[in-house]
Amino acid sequence: MEVRDPDVELLRQVAQGDERAARRLVAARLPRVLAFATRVLGERSDAEDVAQEVFLRVWRHAGRWRAGTARFDTWLHTVTLNLCRDRIRRRRETLIAEPPDLPDPTPDAQARMEAAAGARSVATAIASLPERQKLAIILVHYQEMSNIEAATIMSVSVEALESLLSRGRRTLRHSLTGEERRHD
Repeated sequence: MEVRDPDVELLRQVAQGDERAARRLVAARLPRVLAFATRVLGERSDAEDVAQEVFLRVWRHAGRWRAGTARFDTWLHTVTLNLCRDRIRRRRETLIAEPPDLPDPTPDAQARMEAAAGARSVATAIASLPERQKLAIILVHYQEMSNIEAATIMSVSVEALESLLSRGRRTLRHSLTGEERRHD
């Protein structure tokens, strides 16, 4: 039984220059592309630039897309990852600028501040992982990709991806719980 890619017809319309189809495709896929790029790059403005370039490439190359070689979503994430890597290489430094915390006047501000601090701790821990472990964690846990899809995007075997996930999770657990590694 053949798995049907729901984007094939939309891509065909985009390839024919249908601007409405392009807008529908962007509306459907932009949130995931932007979330993925933001997690990889750590900066929303850089992620927005990458997302814009991704959809320009979709517009220019929609006519060359061949159904059956890979799912469109997998290709879209691969293009996004490659553009993020290019941007990181150009950037050369890995500073993640965060806006200052402003006090919230609502009664539940303390709980939100604690949750934000926890989220920042997780984001910092993920950002400190080696690149391949970080990408594996982002693709599988945040982008909700299957191991097969994530391995395809990263150009590694499923076994290698699972090893990256295992090492990344272990490092995150140690980092977030403050556990010291035991040498038994």
